[in-house]
Order: sequence, then structure tokens, then C-alpha cells
Amino acid sequence: MKKIHYTDVAPKAFKSPAQGVSGRVVIGKADGAENYCMRVIELAPGGLVPPHTHPWEHEQFYHSGTGQVLSGEDWIDVGPGDVAFIPADARHGIRNTGTEPMVIVCSVPPFAPEL
Repeated sequence: MKKIHYTDVAPKAFKSPAQGVSGRVVIGKADGAENYCMRVIELAPGGLVPPHTHPWEHEQFYHSGTGQVLSGEDWIDVGPGDVAFIPADARHGIRNTGTEPMVIVCSVPPFAPEL
């Protein structure tokens, strides 16, 4: 078993074209997790994960902050307690529209990049 506080893992900045985004792999391959990877993503105010697609699904839990998630062509408001399922190959993105950091718990399958 592993038990940590997510801030015990050092954040890694997302590469361009993402802006103001960092992530922490809190449960992953290094822990022996064979079926999924859990990441905690943080977007600074004004932060952006630009629209993109990839061949894996992911599930997101919006822990704190406010923003929007892109679904196809529509930006949908999200905030604390909201969840989103993003199917494989769906066009999506995230942006922080608030004044505080936006913290998201995101799970992906084992064949996806951990960050």
C-alpha cells in the first residue's frame, strides 16, 4: 500500500503549448500500478491545456478552482466536485478561468504517458 499527500510529489511543468500547467504522478508504474495512472494536474490562473486528442480515455475530478473543459467545440464550466469522462480520440482541453489554482485529479490507462 502507498499513502502520501499529493504535494509530497514534486510537480513537473507541462511542455509548450500548455501554459501555466504542472502535474504530479501520485500513483503510477513506479508504484506497481498496472491498470491505471493517477495524476494531479494544477493550472495556474490563466493556465491552459490547449485542444488536443489522443487514443486513450481519461477521467477527471475537479478538486478546486474554477475553469472550463473543452468538449468538441464547446467550453463547459467546471468547479469543485465536478467530474468529466473524456473518451478516447475526443477533442478536449482545459483552461483555468478563475483567480486561484485549479486542481484536477486525472486517471489514465497504463499505456498512456504518465505525464
